[in-house]
Amino acid sequence: MCPRLLTFVIFTGAALAQPATRPSVRQAAPAGGSIFSQVDDMLRALSDITGWRVQRTVPAEILSKDNFAKMVEEGVKDAETDKQTHAAEVALKMFGLVPPDFNLAQESGDLIAEQAAAFYDYKKKRLFVLDSTKNDNEQLLALAHELAHALADQQHPLRKFIGDADGDEQSTARQAVIEGQATWLSWAYLSKKAGKRAEVPRGLLDRLAEGAGATGDDFPVFSQAPLYIRESLTFPYTEGMRFQDAVYRELGPAAFERVFRNPPRSTQHVLHPQTYLAARMPTMPALPRLEATAGKEARHFRILADGDVGEFDYGVLLRQYIGETEGREAAGHWRGGVYRLYEHKQAKYFVLAHSSEWDSPEAARTFFELYQRVLRAKWKKLEIATSSPGQVTGLGDNGRFSLRLEGATVHSIEGIQSPERVR
Repeated sequence: MCPRLLTFVIFTGAALAQPATRPSVRQAAPAGGSIFSQVDDMLRALSDITGWRVQRTVPAEILSKDNFAKMVEEGVKDAETDKQTHAAEVALKMFGLVPPDFNLAQESGDLIAEQAAAFYDYKKKRLFVLDSTKNDNEQLLALAHELAHALADQQHPLRKFIGDADGDEQSTARQAVIEGQATWLSWAYLSKKAGKRAEVPRGLLDRLAEGAGATGDDFPVFSQAPLYIRESLTFPYTEGMRFQDAVYRELGPAAFERVFRNPPRSTQHVLHPQTYLAARMPTMPALPRLEATAGKEARHFRILADGDVGEFDYGVLLRQYIGETEGREAAGHWRGGVYRLYEHKQAKYFVLAHSSEWDSPEAARTFFELYQRVLRAKWKKLEIATSSPGQVTGLGDNGRFSLRLEGATVHSIEGIQSPERVR
C-alpha cells in the first residue's frame, strides 16, 4: 500500500538489521576475543549452503550505538521533509492503520534505533555490528545474518534488486526475500556449525517467527507501536524466513538463486509460497471514479500518491478491527488491490480511494460486509445515508464515503467534503 518500515528509506543504500531475536542454539564465544575473526569461515560456510561463490572478503566493524543513533537521526530529518513519506503517513491515517497524531518518520527512526543489532551497507560493501549487541550468541547470529546479505549482494546487487521493484507490493516482497533469506541462512549456519543439517528445523522456525521483535519494558517503542507498524517491521524477517524455507524445501539449494532471479510479486506470494510456486499473479482492479462521488468538485483535486494494497495490508486492517481469525481468513482470499490518495488543491483535505479484487464474488461480499464494520470501528461517528446489498453511502469522520460491491471487486471512496464546508 505504502512504503513499509524497512523499505522506507532512512539509510540511503543500507539494509537494516534483523530484529533482536533471542538465539536458542548455544555457541561458544569466538576464539581470540574478536567476533570478526570468524568472518572468512562464516562466508565459506554460507557459500557451501547456497552454492554461491565468495567473490571478495567483507570488511566488518563494531559501531557504537551513539553513532548509529546519529545516523538514524539524520535519516529522520531527511524523511520528515520527504513528500513520499508525508503521503505514506496520510494514507496510513486514512485507512485507520495508525492514529491521527502518528509521525511516520520519527516513529520509524525510533523503532530502528531501538531494534537494530547490525546492518550491511550495500553502498560501502561493509557490515556493522552495534556495540549494544552484547551477548556473544546474538553477535554471532547478527554477523552471520549480515554476511548472508553481503554474499547475496555479490551475486545480485541488493540496491538494484530493491530499486527494480515495480510498486509497493513488489518492494515489500523483495525486502522479504533479502531479509528472510538472511535470517534463514544465519540459523542454518548455526545448525551446520553444530554438526547438524544446514537448514532450519520446523519447530525452531515457528518459535523464531512467533518471537520476532524485541518487546517488553526494555523496548517501549516497539511494544507501544500500532499493529501495522510492528508487523511491517517484522514481516520481512518472519514471513520472509518462512517463504525461503518453503521454497528451499521444494527446490533445494536452487531456491537461493530462484528467489532473486524470479522474485515474488506480492505479499501474498510471501505469505502463501504455493501461490509463488504456481506463478499466480496479482490483479490490478480499476479504481472508482472520483467524479462519481465528488461531482464537479473532482476537478479541484490532485493526486498525492497511489500504489498497491496487498494481502498484508488488508490482513492487518481486518485483524485490527475485526479479529485475528476472521480477519486473517478473509484476507487470504485477496487477488489484487490498489489505492489512490487525493488532496484538495484549495482546502488541503484528503480523499482516499481504493479497490480490491477477491477470488470469488462470495469472498468479495464477505470483505464488503467486514469493511463496513471497519468503518464503524475506525471512525468516532458514522451516519448511513443509503444502504443496499451492493452499495452503502454515508458520512464519517473525514467526510462522505461510498462503498460499492461489484462482482468480485469492492470499491471505496472516503473523505469527500461538501462544497459548502470547503468554502
